[in-house]
Amino acid sequence: MTTLVFGHKSPDTDSTGSPIIWAWYLNEVLATKAEAVLLGEPNTEAAFVLKRWDCPKPRIVAEIADGTRAVIVDTNNPAELPANVNALDVVAIIDHHKLVGGIETKGPIEITIRPLACTATLMHDLMGSDTAQMPDWVKGLMLSCILSDTLEFRSPTTTPHDRAVAEKLASDLRIEFPAYAAELFEAKSDVGAFSDAELLRMDSKEYTVAGKELRISVLETTAPKLILDRKTSLMTSMQAVAKEDGADQVLLFVVDILNEEATLLVPNDLVKQMAEASFGVSVTGDTVVLPGVMSRKKQIIPALKL
Repeated sequence: MTTLVFGHKSPDTDSTGSPIIWAWYLNEVLATKAEAVLLGEPNTEAAFVLKRWDCPKPRIVAEIADGTRAVIVDTNNPAELPANVNALDVVAIIDHHKLVGGIETKGPIEITIRPLACTATLMHDLMGSDTAQMPDWVKGLMLSCILSDTLEFRSPTTTPHDRAVAEKLASDLRIEFPAYAAELFEAKSDVGAFSDAELLRMDSKEYTVAGKELRISVLETTAPKLILDRKTSLMTSMQAVAKEDGADQVLLFVVDILNEEATLLVPNDLVKQMAEASFGVSVTGDTVVLPGVMSRKKQIIPALKL
């Protein structure tokens, strides 16, 4: 039986690269038949990474049959996974997010959740000495995941260990951080071809906060003006996206990678109240700047309240 390896429904670089990395490890090192699949179209940065390392895009699956043997990576949140996740034969979870709960398995499984910035860093640890067998393209995916998730070590989620692993990989590949990270972020910022709805779902996670069902979207960019110039249409689209997705509200944080701040769009009183209660700011217009806010996992999700 083939083991499917997949991440969350809005595949960023880590949730695209990590399934491929782990499927390589299962196939080539552990001699376990595995296939990396995606639950959605990879974002622009992830697509760039696949092309840069000459790695075919995994097939995108809309449904996974009950009983399928699976490894879940880069999430443990049922809202980000197939609706029938508890009917799958999940044999392992590898993640770096908080434990959400709600996944029920058929038997005891391997669960590894560590406070690191990136799933790929964790995978490097789990492989141990077997990392010596990684070909350059796997190292390239792993390095890309770490640089993306840490925003080239700017994110407060970054640990010394994430940096150390990235430095080792970069040395092996003879890659300089600033130049390669700039390529990643340029690709991440190239969102002009996407509709408002696609942008709002591109890098989003579903959470319940104070009884409100929220789609919390983050767009990391080196060119925030390109997104903020669309704020009127984006705020109009939020209502339709929320309704289609069964949410009470979409929150959109535009993260300026270079200036290390986030701008939250404020389309209504609910978001205004949440922004003021969560971040201690006074909102007077349809946006509010949150200095130093870079991480949804560490700075946004834990802070949200009404």
